[in-house]
Amino acid sequence: MPLRGGLVCALLKSTVGVFAAWALMAGSSAAQLSDGVVKIGVINDQSGPLADLAGPGSIVAAKLAVEDFQKLAPSIKVEIVAADHQNKPDVGAQIVRRWYGVDGVDMVVDVGNSAVALAVQALARERNKLVIYSAVGTAEITGRQCAPTGLAWLHDNYNLVAGPIRKLKSQGLDTWFFIAADYAFGRNMVAESQGMLASVGGKSQGSVFHPLGNADYGSFLLQAQTSGAKVVAFANAGEQLVSAMKQWNEFGMGHGPQKAVALLMFLTDVHSMGLEVAKGLTTITAWYWDLDDETRAFAKRFFTVHRAMPTAPQAAVYSSVLHYLKAVAAAGSDDTDRVLERMRATAVDDFYARGAMLRADSKLYHDFYLVQAKEPKELDKPWAYYKIVEKIAAKDAYRPLSESDCPLASSK
Repeated sequence: MPLRGGLVCALLKSTVGVFAAWALMAGSSAAQLSDGVVKIGVINDQSGPLADLAGPGSIVAAKLAVEDFQKLAPSIKVEIVAADHQNKPDVGAQIVRRWYGVDGVDMVVDVGNSAVALAVQALARERNKLVIYSAVGTAEITGRQCAPTGLAWLHDNYNLVAGPIRKLKSQGLDTWFFIAADYAFGRNMVAESQGMLASVGGKSQGSVFHPLGNADYGSFLLQAQTSGAKVVAFANAGEQLVSAMKQWNEFGMGHGPQKAVALLMFLTDVHSMGLEVAKGLTTITAWYWDLDDETRAFAKRFFTVHRAMPTAPQAAVYSSVLHYLKAVAAAGSDDTDRVLERMRATAVDDFYARGAMLRADSKLYHDFYLVQAKEPKELDKPWAYYKIVEKIAAKDAYRPLSESDCPLASSK
């Protein structure tokens, strides 16, 4: 599949330095690869409540990254393997343990579930293997449980809650109630939100946690309503958020005094619930397909294969896989330490992020966007569901390194 002109220019511009180094090695790079191949494992929820936002689409994104890389370095053999962790930490850990220990997988990408991610992080640390996270929210991954080989490419819960809470508190929306998924992601997001609220003079008026994949939100919505909080914040995603917001509207709460806020919402969530339900919802995103010509060019390629526009996690998978492969080429090896050194020394400069560097706490440091779901009458083309409220510079989107509880950051 041919690359679009703008995307070709961006890719070539960002790879000149890396491939100049690789070219000096002539054909030696492939000979220094373990098993003669770079093997990448995509693991996520392929069939459950989080499948639309990443799932099979993340495999598509990874394959597109490999396709673009091999046009530039055809002698390096790359293989993609994929698995469904079913949102179960034991299943995810079993798969990744086999990948690292038996199947020769060099790098794992995506993951997408915070509880699974914490289990995988332990394996990556133990085996000195790379794992790159896209839609993993828990701040523990780059906080107390950070690892040199566990890289966060997309966001964490601090990124997701800091902007909305500061902005809405300044508008007088100072009391919040949380409806959250009952696993590592939801509990960490509520904790991060309550900490941020307290820091800006707001108040949490309670929280309630629902099982992963829950279908009936009536009792949770009633508790939110009776709390009297000005804001009801949803700390869930995928099918869970879609169902909760549909029921929010069915119960007439969309016309009531409380404001609904989606602390984590993806493009596919808006597509599933429809703009009549989603209209006015605000959220934070690291990337949106309709930002500029280069993002639209990638989205067009992706849509041709997947029949849906890419989400931010899927774009992050593309970017992280391509950056990793560039580093393999530059290092002339798939050795973890050598590749990681190249990844940290080289800026990510593609349609996903511009001039972004990996911080000491293993977070990719990039800008974010506060977006709002459009009114149905504002939709001017398919999948163009967001309007940009404001761009949030990286310096305002991340917890300062001085406040990080990641041992890697404190050691610098």
